[in-house]
Amino acid sequence: WVGQEAWKRFRIPTYLYEAAARTPERKNLENIRRGQFEGVREEVKTHPERRPDFGESALHPTAGATVVGARKVLIAYNINLNAPDVALAKAIAKNIRASSGGFPCIKAMGVDLKAKNLAQVSMNLTDFETTALGTVFDAVAREAAAAGVEIVGSEIVGLTPRRALDDAAVHYLRVENFRPDMILENRLAKVIEEKTMLSLASPATGSLRALAEGFVAAVAAKTPTPGGGSVSALAGALAAALGEMVCRLTLGRKSFETRHKTLEESLARLTSLRERLLANMDRDAESYGAVVAALKLPKATQAKHAARVQAIEAASKAAAEVPLETAELAAEATRMIETLRPITIPQAASDLSVALGLADTARRGAVENVRANLPSIHDPEWLARVEQKLQDLDASSRSGPTP
Repeated sequence: WVGQEAWKRFRIPTYLYEAAARTPERKNLENIRRGQFEGVREEVKTHPERRPDFGESALHPTAGATVVGARKVLIAYNINLNAPDVALAKAIAKNIRASSGGFPCIKAMGVDLKAKNLAQVSMNLTDFETTALGTVFDAVAREAAAAGVEIVGSEIVGLTPRRALDDAAVHYLRVENFRPDMILENRLAKVIEEKTMLSLASPATGSLRALAEGFVAAVAAKTPTPGGGSVSALAGALAAALGEMVCRLTLGRKSFETRHKTLEESLARLTSLRERLLANMDRDAESYGAVVAALKLPKATQAKHAARVQAIEAASKAAAEVPLETAELAAEATRMIETLRPITIPQAASDLSVALGLADTARRGAVENVRANLPSIHDPEWLARVEQKLQDLDASSRSGPTP
């Protein structure tokens, strides 16, 4: 949505990278930047693979092009060697970075710290869950030792997730059967979160009805939004929330200790799905507003009519992309919830069944909202891509189990 808006509002061609990338080669930002501004400016005109994800095959005359990506938290991590041997630091960096066949999700270079008379292996960890801090520290230590050099220290630049440091501590202490909730601060945070969620639903704050009444009244009002798209997104969010609840009810039970890691991972993913689906409640209403605005554009002259048609199609595409994402997220929620059946407490089986029903409703409703926008779109490539996604969603729902 951000990339699309950059093109629609400012006419700046936009490329998507990392987790937002539509093709594997664009996951790496360096591939998009290859050739720098001058190279991209020329190749975008003649090489289809260099075309932006949003916009024309020509760069903006002053702004050029931009990139929009989604990725996990990046950790900037540097390791200092007790020798001013920058050639060694560069060699180690080459051996450990992903682009040279080293560790995945690692970018590295050798740096000369002249002021300290040291060499440094400077790294970016783009996914510490794939390659951890302890893993690269050990690798750098081994290669440095082979050259008769030692590590004198390391540094983290900026912020880092607590879990990255927790994992490093567990790695070096070799703690057996470690669980994140064994850390006092983690456990306290979870208790506070659970108490906060309970207090929101308590009679003292106005009852459950009061929590839902505002949105339900907005849906019932004589306005087109919030409508079916927002309601579908909410249904998907509720499905994910029920899955989260069942995970939390199961975590900590001795009979499910062997499933702890799987449950923690499922809980984290369901939380992410819930948050994205909740965001789509607003995005759906906003995208519909853009369609209405396009429909109100003047059409008195041939040029204005053509501009109006183009604006309607662009807005309709954006309005279709939101429920399409909702449908895909709901389908993923269905798959996640199904995996919980055999690894969660049997007392919550009915909650999982309700969750599956909600997720299915979310998917079906979102698909209907996608199709409602298609008549205003005449881009054959875009229509073919979306139709294929809709067919895939339909096929996955038919092959999947029922609640």
